Amino acid sequence: MMYGLLRSALFSLPEETSHKIALDGMDLARQLGVSGMLGGARQDRQSPVKVMGLDFPNALGLAAGLDKNADHIDGLAALGFGFIEVGTLTPRPQSGNPKPRLFRLPEHEAIINRMGFNNKGIDHALEQIKKSRFRGVLGINIGKNADTPVEKAADDYLIGLQKAWSLASYIVVNLSSPNTPGLRTLQYGDDLRALLATLKTEHKRLAEADGRYVPLVVKIAPDMTQAELETVAAALKEYEIDAVAATNTTLSRDAVAGHRHGEQAGGLSGKPLSEASTDVIRHLHELLGDAIPIIGIGGISSLADAEAKLAAGASLIQIYSGFIYRGPALVREIVEGLYSLERENSLERRNSPERGNSPERGNSPEPGDSHER
Repeated sequence: MMYGLLRSALFSLPEETSHKIALDGMDLARQLGVSGMLGGARQDRQSPVKVMGLDFPNALGLAAGLDKNADHIDGLAALGFGFIEVGTLTPRPQSGNPKPRLFRLPEHEAIINRMGFNNKGIDHALEQIKKSRFRGVLGINIGKNADTPVEKAADDYLIGLQKAWSLASYIVVNLSSPNTPGLRTLQYGDDLRALLATLKTEHKRLAEADGRYVPLVVKIAPDMTQAELETVAAALKEYEIDAVAATNTTLSRDAVAGHRHGEQAGGLSGKPLSEASTDVIRHLHELLGDAIPIIGIGGISSLADAEAKLAAGASLIQIYSGFIYRGPALVREIVEGLYSLERENSLERRNSPERGNSPERGNSPEPGDSHER
């Protein structure tokens, strides 16, 4: 497809430059009505799922980080994603960490980034969302400003929650980026419980005042012990969090040891993260059961990877690094592949003497149940 032909040229450019050119190109393709030439998923091959009370056309979403400022929603949505997540957004604009801060590791289909929540601020993103034509499921990912002390982090998250409420289909509390000093400490123990208590109180107030429920999601890191995961799972259940996004990038470098960028500071994403993130999903599902759905992220670069995340217990999945390396063709492979698998499974159930006894992944939307943002 066209993206495959362009990738070599894009990869010859500095990472952040090529990132912007690619996104601008997707916007242009949508404006010209030729997004299909880029290789995205067909609209007639969808497998709807219902998660968090929201109706998703399909289970594949775009992870936060690619379109931080919500500048490219329409161009990305035209590729066939079941949902789009923008951010991470902070209350005030910030430039992020010094450049260079983004590194490709092509031999491993991986990326290391230490962007540091560079974004134009949540107010800019909200204006962009209002201008967009997208009316599908939109997640807004929120974080704290780098110069906000960790002890005051709840103040920034409250601002993000309040501002995102009216336009978000769901809101993600990002506690797991390794590139904001001290942020990951908020995932643990009393700090986590205190933050969730504060956010959930405001969440309930907003829902009652607005008459509309916006699911609240917490995004966690892959670098946790089993005991730490158990603590997180207990807190998520205690505060009735609507879903958990697992996982963010990893600090581990075992899989890329020896690469010329292997020791760069930041979070590692892509294929090397696949197994670790799937293990976290599996452990979380054992702890949470069906009480709290999981959004599976990390190292998805094929239909088989997507199936592995779903089999481990994820209800939804998201891609980022795989999309950088494979482009819209990966969206098509996963969305249409899941559609074909669902049809095959449906046929097997109909032909089975025990049909009706096999659970299905997800639920088809009920008429009138759709949530608009």
